Amino acid sequence: MDLPRIFTLRESSHRIHNPLTPGKLADLGRALRLAPGTRALDLASGSGELLCTWARDHGVTGTGVDISTVFTEKARSRAADLGVADRVSFVHGDASGFVADEPVGLAACVGATWIGGGVAGTVDLLGSSLRPGGLMLIGEPYWLREVPDQETAEGCDAGGRDDFLLLPELIERFGDLGYDVVEMVLADQDSWDRYQAAQWLNLRRWLDAHPDDGMAAEVRAELTTGPARYARYQREYLGWGVFALMAR
Repeated sequence: MDLPRIFTLRESSHRIHNPLTPGKLADLGRALRLAPGTRALDLASGSGELLCTWARDHGVTGTGVDISTVFTEKARSRAADLGVADRVSFVHGDASGFVADEPVGLAACVGATWIGGGVAGTVDLLGSSLRPGGLMLIGEPYWLREVPDQETAEGCDAGGRDDFLLLPELIERFGDLGYDVVEMVLADQDSWDRYQAAQWLNLRRWLDAHPDDGMAAEVRAELTTGPARYARYQREYLGWGVFALMAR
């Protein structure tokens, strides 16, 4: 049980595996006004930057769960480097079925709603671990504007236009699920660029060091077409944000 290798190659230098910059992640932590000692659960926690930095900066405690062995080890190392390994722990496992053993004050899935089969299923999954009055964080793409055709949707790594909603519709969707949106931090073009462009350098350096690897042809093809594809489609049409929710 692990992520496909190409994912860890693309994001080998990343501490945050979505288009939030460290500054935006810090802004979100401050905006939520978390009480010291808040217990958190982060599903699909990646390299653990949310839990580790918020443990350091806001005194949260908790657990992260991620399917990637590589990212889980990076998260544990990050916790040790920041001196918070006694407050946060990271589990290698399938987040799609994980429920906390005790209710938590903060339940998050920032950028991996596939674990619940989409937004509704992920909200339901996180709600199983959340105490009454707690905060839920969902990271999710949305369309910046109407998508003109199937080619554009696929250029944004979507199966079709119906995969995502426009931002007002996404916010209304959370309401339909019984939650108030109480905060949000959105990616901008610069934070998207920092997330995506760093992947190209990671791939090129890996390719230069491993020209005879069995994945070299796949990496070369992605590096050849990926930057223009991103500029043509994703940068123009795809938004992304983290939304803080509270049950009504």
